[in-house]
Order: sequence, then C-alpha cells, then structure tokens
Amino acid sequence: MAAFPETAFSTFSSARGDLPQTGEPRTAGFGIYLHWPFCLSKCPYCDFNSHVRSQPVEEERFLAAFRKELAHRAALTPGRTVSSVFFGGGTPSLMRAQTVAALIETIARYWPLAADVEITLEANPTSVEAERFKDYRAAGVNRVSLGVQALNDEALRALGRQHSAQEALRAVGLAAETFDRYSFDLIYGRPGQTLAEWRGELEEALRHVRDHLSLYQLTIEPDTPFAKLASSGQFSLPEADFGRALWDLTQDIMGVAGLPAYEVSNHARPGGESRHNLVYWRYGEYAGVGPGAHGRLLTPEGRMAQAAIRQPDLWLAAVEARGEGLTENVVLTREEQGDEFLLMGLRLAEGVAPEHFRAIAGRDLSQKRIDALLGDGMLECTPEGRIRVSAEGFPVLDAVIADLAA
Repeated sequence: MAAFPETAFSTFSSARGDLPQTGEPRTAGFGIYLHWPFCLSKCPYCDFNSHVRSQPVEEERFLAAFRKELAHRAALTPGRTVSSVFFGGGTPSLMRAQTVAALIETIARYWPLAADVEITLEANPTSVEAERFKDYRAAGVNRVSLGVQALNDEALRALGRQHSAQEALRAVGLAAETFDRYSFDLIYGRPGQTLAEWRGELEEALRHVRDHLSLYQLTIEPDTPFAKLASSGQFSLPEADFGRALWDLTQDIMGVAGLPAYEVSNHARPGGESRHNLVYWRYGEYAGVGPGAHGRLLTPEGRMAQAAIRQPDLWLAAVEARGEGLTENVVLTREEQGDEFLLMGLRLAEGVAPEHFRAIAGRDLSQKRIDALLGDGMLECTPEGRIRVSAEGFPVLDAVIADLAA
C-alpha cells in the first residue's frame, strides 16, 4: 500500500452521492491495515509493494511478526476502538484462512472492535482462491474486494492478469453468495479501448454489482514494466481529451445506475462506501502493519507518520529483533498535516470543511484564494459550508490544493 490510496482522477461530475458528514477529523475512525506483500506474479502496471517468491512463504513466521507489530501499534494507541480492518497487498487471499483468523483474533485482543466493524480482504478472482471465501468468512472477514480489472480476456492478458473474464465473474458470484458486502475493481483507459467497449464493459459489470465498484483509469507508474515500454515508445495511454471522455461516460453511467462517485474512483450506493478507505480520505487514524505499510497515529507528541521496511525479509528480521519494522516514525508539522488533509479530503464528493482544516493546520484557509478558485470554477461550496473540487477542476487538482494550502 502506498502512503495513501492511489487513483487517477481528482474529482467528480454533478452525479454525486451524499455521505454522512463527520465532525472534527479525530472522529473519522480508527482503522488497521495489514499488508501481505506476496503475489503469484507481478502485473506490469503495478507499483505496489508486492513480491513474487520462488519458494513457499514461511507463513507461521510472518504471522508471528505481524502479531509483534500489532502489539507495538497497540501500545501507541490505547483506548481506540477499531472501526475497520483491511487486508491488502500483494495478494492477501494467498494467506491461509487460519492465518487471517489468527490476525483478527490478535487485533480483538488488543483493541475493542466496533459492533459494525468492517473487515475487508483483497482477493484475486482465480478459481482456487474464490473457493476459499467461506473459510475467510468463518475467519471473520465480512467484505471482500476483488481485483477483476477487466471483463474481456484480451485486456486481461495485456494487463498481466492470471484469470479469465469467466473466472472473474464466477468469483464475483461466489462473493455475492458468501458475503453481504463485496466490491470489485476495473481498469479503463487501456490502449485501444473505445467508448463503446467501455460502455459495454460497465453495463456488464453493473449486472454483478451489489453496493460498490472501484473504477480506475490506467496510469503509467515509474519503475514498472509499462513505464519501460512507454519510454521505448511501445506503449501509450489515450490522449487527455479521450481520457476525460471515458471519465465523463463513467460518471454518467454510474450515476444513472444509482452508484455515484463518492471518491475519485470509487462508486457506491448510499451506505455501501468502503468504511476503511473513508478513514484515509477523512484523515482519520490508522495503524499500518506489515512490509511497506504506512500509518498515521495520534500520539502525545503529535500526529505520527509511520512507514515500514518494504523488503519482506528485511522487515521480518527487524521485527524479530526489535518488535517492529519501522523505517519512518516522525511527527508531522501542522502545515504538513494541513496539506495531507486537503490532499485526501478533496478527493471526496463531500469535500472538506474549512473549520476542520483550521483545527488540523492551526490556521485558516485564505478566503481570497477560495473566492478566486470559486470564481474560476475550480471549487464549489455545499449548503453546509464545505468546499469541494468542481468537475472543471479535476484535471488540475494538485494545483488547486497547492493554491489553497499556500
């Protein structure tokens, strides 16, 4: 997992969903993220901290290390109630269900779990993994997120995926039978994709959706196989105008279907939003456990930014030696916190409240800058006095944030 969730675009069309408003950002929830870094293969677009092993993973040894890191984070966060747990990766559905159960039990030993705690596990929709859904449910998982990525076999091969479209839809069907809540991802803006093709793929996806769908526009990340192909002229993304047309089509179709964007690339029916990801976007508090995991914890010293060693074996050795595998553990300045709050909150359809920025950053946003961005159509105000990026502002979100934060 990166420091924050990654998506391609930065705001929404007018087809927005309304989320319950939060109070002061400290009430945004407390989540726990566990990063399982192993995959069967590395996808050419992926820049996440994932590793392919030629030998079996020492799962019991990693489980013991995860437990040690959970104990370390628990000592830093007394009195919290866990609102969400997220098993990400990598491919956490490669873990045995017994390992997942043991980790959930360890979390419940150190913190009380909310009555409606959301426990999500990411999974690849291969036949073998999908058959394990019932075991994961018995272990305590109550939501799965499937990396479908495309609904045609040619596109799946181009994206380096190991499953077919038929396997993917079978896995979605099994998820629907097994869990009350599930989501799956699709990637669009692929080379050669047409508007008609994407419309058809979306319409097919909507026949299998319950309350949540994640739709990411393909980006070329540094140090990935796609980046190397792009640098040699063998791979390119659609032009910006066509990318915008794809995005607009996505917003229109999803809005009509009753799943408007509540975040840049995430769509849900009211109440179906990912509670764990809302902790990030509302600038809540979360503990990151595992190789490469990031966290943001509120301590007596201030808001701590934490990051763990990325290389699994080095992380494992560090945890075994000293009880944690952190490579970064620093107090953020109020200015840094204000910047992060805007970066995350302006991804949401609900936007941000200026008074929340003041509570975090210790200063007011410039009304002059807000007025100028409103006048330019980059921002809009809600009846509740919140500010959010407009449909016209999304191509230049970074510039909008920089202007607001200055």
